[in-house]
Amino acid sequence: MLKIASAQMEIQPGRPDANTANILRQMEEAKANHADIVIFPEMAIPGYLLGDTWEQDAFLRDAEACAADVIAASEGIAVIFGSVAVDWTKKNNDGRPRKYNACFVASEGKLCHPEAMPYPFVIKTLLPNYREFDDTRHFFSLQKLARELGTTPKSLISPVSLKIRGRRWKIGCLLCEDGWSDNYETAPMKLLEEYEDLDFYVNISSSPYTLGKDEKRRRLFSAAAKAAGTPLIYVNNVGLQNNGKTVYTFDGASAVYSAEGLCVTAAPSYEEGLHYIDVEEIASLPARTPEKKTEIAQIYEALSYGVRNFLDSIDMKKVVVGASGGIDSAVAAALYTSVLGAENVLLVNMPSRFNSETTKDLAHALAKNLGCYYAVFPIEESVQHTMEQIAATPIELLKTGEKKTLAVSSFLAENIQARDRSSRILAALAAAFGGGFSCNANKAETSVGYSTLYGDQAGFLAALADLWKHQVYDLARYMNEHIFKREVVPQATIDIVPSAELSDAQNVDEGKGDPLLYPYHDYLFRAFVERWEKATPEDILDWYVKGTLEQQIGCEKGLVKKYFQTPKDFVADLERWWNLFSGLAVAKRIQAPPILAVSRRSYGFDHREAQNGAYYTRAYRNLKEALLK
Repeated sequence: MLKIASAQMEIQPGRPDANTANILRQMEEAKANHADIVIFPEMAIPGYLLGDTWEQDAFLRDAEACAADVIAASEGIAVIFGSVAVDWTKKNNDGRPRKYNACFVASEGKLCHPEAMPYPFVIKTLLPNYREFDDTRHFFSLQKLARELGTTPKSLISPVSLKIRGRRWKIGCLLCEDGWSDNYETAPMKLLEEYEDLDFYVNISSSPYTLGKDEKRRRLFSAAAKAAGTPLIYVNNVGLQNNGKTVYTFDGASAVYSAEGLCVTAAPSYEEGLHYIDVEEIASLPARTPEKKTEIAQIYEALSYGVRNFLDSIDMKKVVVGASGGIDSAVAAALYTSVLGAENVLLVNMPSRFNSETTKDLAHALAKNLGCYYAVFPIEESVQHTMEQIAATPIELLKTGEKKTLAVSSFLAENIQARDRSSRILAALAAAFGGGFSCNANKAETSVGYSTLYGDQAGFLAALADLWKHQVYDLARYMNEHIFKREVVPQATIDIVPSAELSDAQNVDEGKGDPLLYPYHDYLFRAFVERWEKATPEDILDWYVKGTLEQQIGCEKGLVKKYFQTPKDFVADLERWWNLFSGLAVAKRIQAPPILAVSRRSYGFDHREAQNGAYYTRAYRNLKEALLK
């Protein structure tokens, strides 16, 4: 029997020392449990999303030294692990030392050389350069190496031979993207299939969670194992990594697939641990039906795990939340309380004359339900003082001596309120409380910049900013029912009209609220951001003319006719939000806090954008002209 241990480990990005200590500990545990091989994820030693830390030679040397420790520890147990490999004699395209994303196989203190590779390790063939990935910036692919050597990837991609207790095993080692090759010119797994005596495949990955991705993984690896007629062992990591503006959870979800394409073992999501299997028994194991989780259950799991790990990574143990009585702040408060405990969360209500008794009571009810700290800090006096100062204090053009005073518009008054709450009260309270204050923005608001710079867009983390408004409501109901098992977010908060309450025009008691029509705009904005072929006004108007818009963007049927009486109304709404989405909102997103990613396209590094302003194609202008005639 060949006993394999899959190590679904938590990787700490940028900490080769801690990761290596973890690997060595798990190797000893696997050896004590009589495993013959232990497999660790991709980039298990350095971490994966490291930004330009990859440009530090000292860091690379440290990672090499750590890899040498792991190789040396392979006495009595073989080890397969991912790390960076450096060829100091060659250069990358940027002139820096050449780096490979590599898979190492070691036994009895020595590396096992793949049959046809020019190095004693497997080099990643396919380097993703989309979404959160930027691999070609730092690493040299096997495809490039093959061209440099005057050959093809086919001639280099080859199995690793490993001798254990007198028997030689041939293993097809793949690194993450090498198993997701549908849109590439080279399919590494297909090339390995040409080795008929291959015993099993290993795919080591560092694959972040996004909604629905695990189901896609299962379909892909199941089909691949079945097509090859060979078992496949998939090992992914858990933990939290980021590219600065976007924070990703890694869900693990490691699994084993039989030669018939059946998933026969699956590790729990977000849990570090060793999982054992005997290779000879894979064919006889029954299919494992994965636990079915609702979309919102997956979202809560990712958010709570991400928040907990993010707070740990920055050593923050307390959070202040501005509680308005609305749904976003209520869900944020419930989320942080579920992670930190009530004693480490402070809710603050900051009413002005525009805040209703309804929402003030709801903020207090939320805090009482959660059992956390609560305070009320009225802002009317300080806001009025600021407005009076602006109106009464002259500014002088020193060139001519001209003096004038500035007018305080209603729009400026709204911004002053938002900034007074965040920049003055929440920032000061967070420091006094010994923590940070949250940004409660959702994805719809973030899409069009419906927030105030240095005001409600401020905070240390935007935990909900990858959730559309309808998902925020779903999360409120889910936490009430499944996490707290009682009404924590008041039902009245769920029912009330969403409103910033910054003017009389947003009086919730009169049913007045935000200008966003969330049942429609959630889906319109999602088409701008999350569609793989991103929609533009040209697409939206074309679908509107054809009567297929609601079907294309996924919103409820009949909403377009309900909200827009005429084509002119529809076009005005579309252009209003497109101008903001492509204009000022970009500047606001650049300055926004880090976003915790759950969707297939998150703002930040995942959705890369430039401040170029709104653009309308020729086809759009022609469609608009014909429609409005």
